[in-house]
Amino acid sequence: MVKQKTIKNEISLTGVGLHTGKEVTMTFKPAPINNGFTFVRVDLQGQPVIEADANYVVNTQRGTNLEKLGVKIQTPEHVLAALVGCDLDNVIIELNASELPIMDGSSKYFVEAIEKAEIEEQDAKRNVYVVKEVISFTDETTGSEILVMPSDDYQVTAMVDFGTKVLGTQNATMKSIADFKEEIANSRTFSFLHELESLLENGLIKGGDLNNAIVYVDKEISDATMENLKKAFGKDKISVKPNGVLDNLTLHYPNEAARHKLLDVVGDLSLIGVRIQGKIIANKPGHYVNTQFAKKMAKIIKIEQRNHVPVYDLNLEPLMDIHKIMAVLPHRPPFLLIDRIIEMSDSHVVGMKNVTMNENFFVGHFPEAPVMPGVLIVEAMAQTGGILVLSTVPDPENYLTYFMKIDNVKFKHKVLPGDTLIFKCELISPIRRGICHMQANAYANGKLVTEAELMAQIARKQ
Repeated sequence: MVKQKTIKNEISLTGVGLHTGKEVTMTFKPAPINNGFTFVRVDLQGQPVIEADANYVVNTQRGTNLEKLGVKIQTPEHVLAALVGCDLDNVIIELNASELPIMDGSSKYFVEAIEKAEIEEQDAKRNVYVVKEVISFTDETTGSEILVMPSDDYQVTAMVDFGTKVLGTQNATMKSIADFKEEIANSRTFSFLHELESLLENGLIKGGDLNNAIVYVDKEISDATMENLKKAFGKDKISVKPNGVLDNLTLHYPNEAARHKLLDVVGDLSLIGVRIQGKIIANKPGHYVNTQFAKKMAKIIKIEQRNHVPVYDLNLEPLMDIHKIMAVLPHRPPFLLIDRIIEMSDSHVVGMKNVTMNENFFVGHFPEAPVMPGVLIVEAMAQTGGILVLSTVPDPENYLTYFMKIDNVKFKHKVLPGDTLIFKCELISPIRRGICHMQANAYANGKLVTEAELMAQIARKQ
């Protein structure tokens, strides 16, 4: 089991936003399990939180931009790429402005900060989506395409073709996330001269200088443009190097542009919200196609998780029959609501109940249209989880289980006489001091019928 990771200590960086030119201080902080990556605007009243979620992408002009309830986060992709590249799952990013610092236009300084903060494992399983078939998204306007195919690891290949003499076709590949730090992180953002002129005319890239963006010169520079560039960048002299790069910036790699596009893909796809086990191939990637693909993936994953019904052979001998269950649980009919335990490990348990018309609760619960009460489905899931927590003590007959908390309960379908209920409970965090926190799902007729987060505690009988 691969565990989730966060940072041990908080650490801050200060820089300027590329487009706003405003100084911003950003602080990485440790986050609890299942938090994911979240941004906190500490400069605003109430310190609103914006999750790194593809559904909050509002535009992709010159970067990825998020907005939730009117609160904005601008250009987070390089920071998000660093977090993924350092194999993290849960981090809080505090900001005192809307735009993240551009630094040198890469993820290098963010990676260095994360390493100084140190990384630690957390007591929870990492949520990974294993790709089983090819999934793709194509932008018909630009011809850009991203697809993911099955793979044993998370891999990314970016293929770019800018159709210019100074920067033509380039490719870059990351065979493992472990390669991000050394091969991808220091690849800087770039722009073409004709784009730069447009940005300057529209009052953007106020935080730009010749040290945080590679500028490829794809046209002759007029005297007027040269003067504008000198003024914009605060330079007395600007020149074009033989390799077509503005000023004296030295490329880290011949294919640095493709590597940076790959970096952007890693950052933008973190907005899916779960880790991907699959090979990403991005042809002419950009923030629009990246984030549209992220939205599509997030939707597919959500639907699959909601509709995924585990399959068990009910003809096999159960792990525990009703007699063994009664030897562990203190409950008795008519309040014993599980018939079998099908399987169990240190972190999960699966139980079963046959729902019949003979159930005593049908006498009063809609006798003309019998439906199993939702609270009893939750109770049955809790009893199934009780088997798991009681299995951690040598004398379960001397203990009782008590509810502590029930969260996020959803009833999706009716449970009727004749249905077979399957209960699956998985630990959200390890059992400590007899306290069990678990995700519980109930299935019937090939559908998820009920889900809830349950917390219970066992206590010795007085």
